[in-house]
Amino acid sequence: MNQLQYDNYLNILKEELIPAMGCTEPIAIALAAAKARQILGEMPEHIMIRCSGNIIKNVKGVVVPNSGGQKGVEVAAILGAVAGKPDLDLQVISQATDEDIKITRSLYQKGICTCELEKGVENLYIRAFLTAGSKSAAVEIQTKHNHISKIEKNNKLIFQQSNIQTNTSGDKTQLNIRNILDFANEVKIKDIEEIIGRQVEYNSAISEEGLVHNWSSQVGQTLMLLGKNDIRIKARAAAAAGSDARMDGCPLPVIINSGSGNQGITCTMPVVVYAKDLKAGKDILYRALVLTNLLSLHQKRYIGNLSAYCGAVSAGAAAACGIAYLHGADYDIIGKTLINAIGNVGGIVCDGAKASCAAKISSAVDAGILGYEMAVRNLSFPFGEGLVEEDYEQTLKNIGRMGRQGMKSTDIEILNIMIGQ
Repeated sequence: MNQLQYDNYLNILKEELIPAMGCTEPIAIALAAAKARQILGEMPEHIMIRCSGNIIKNVKGVVVPNSGGQKGVEVAAILGAVAGKPDLDLQVISQATDEDIKITRSLYQKGICTCELEKGVENLYIRAFLTAGSKSAAVEIQTKHNHISKIEKNNKLIFQQSNIQTNTSGDKTQLNIRNILDFANEVKIKDIEEIIGRQVEYNSAISEEGLVHNWSSQVGQTLMLLGKNDIRIKARAAAAAGSDARMDGCPLPVIINSGSGNQGITCTMPVVVYAKDLKAGKDILYRALVLTNLLSLHQKRYIGNLSAYCGAVSAGAAAACGIAYLHGADYDIIGKTLINAIGNVGGIVCDGAKASCAAKISSAVDAGILGYEMAVRNLSFPFGEGLVEEDYEQTLKNIGRMGRQGMKSTDIEILNIMIGQ
């Protein structure tokens, strides 16, 4: 791998593996509102949030962290305006106080905030428009949860930037399975120690929280009751438990993947659990997680960050490849693991962020581990059947096409059902 490729892959990891608290969609709304409040210079009299259907879908069912158990677009926006610190990025409401929660609850009851669906925009789109008397401020977020694309003050454009610049954030179009494996083998540990070490620390903490305390539907705890001595179940439980806590408003930060905390947890915890069981050293664990994270990002670049295709499937398949790496797997075993996993559970739909995400994560990790156990025995689903092809990369493209294009109408119907239309 040449230096340009090496630096590109490293930039991708640095840009993508960042901390966020709570479900990233309400946090992105809070960030937009907090930034608009900063531009406005005073507490708004009214907040209008316009966002894409996928944002609405993913905010509806989750608790907003540090909100006292409240849910919804309006709560996220009001709390962002009341207590948000935009310089904290996707941890924008991490310093909200009990008084802030009371104010947010009161303003919500007064109807200070309204939300409308914005049609004809990309899947990740948020516009926060705040007014106070004759003053106004607007902030738009597009493409990524923390990418502010436009700022207006008193209806005048004061800031605008294009989509993410690949020269600083990395060019994901250059990802492929073989080079990802080469990078995982060759990367200098000092170059990824802080990034991956933080991921292990943060995501392990919220996983433990979900296993110890009764968050949400307790999928992780339930799995542990079924087989706490089974490494496969422990791996599923560790990932699911982190989602249990996160979907229920746990304020602990996580390191995200593809803009998703659930996917970040799913990429991390099964590999960590297997590494502990194998007594693997830090270096091989970190290399396995580099592989896992990049393989998940590689799959999602075809699908997009938000769609009707459940992102846990990509992350679960990638995590199984990380497990395979811990066992010394080569390129073909990793490729077969991927296609075996997505050829199994590629049909799981995303109907919003909520408690059942933990169960979908468990299913995705289970399918990934089965995919690996098949691959290591030289078993795979017959090439040329369905979306699976002998070329691993083409299979990923097929799944991406299905998720991005084929499931567009599914996405619309899911949203219509959720909003009662």
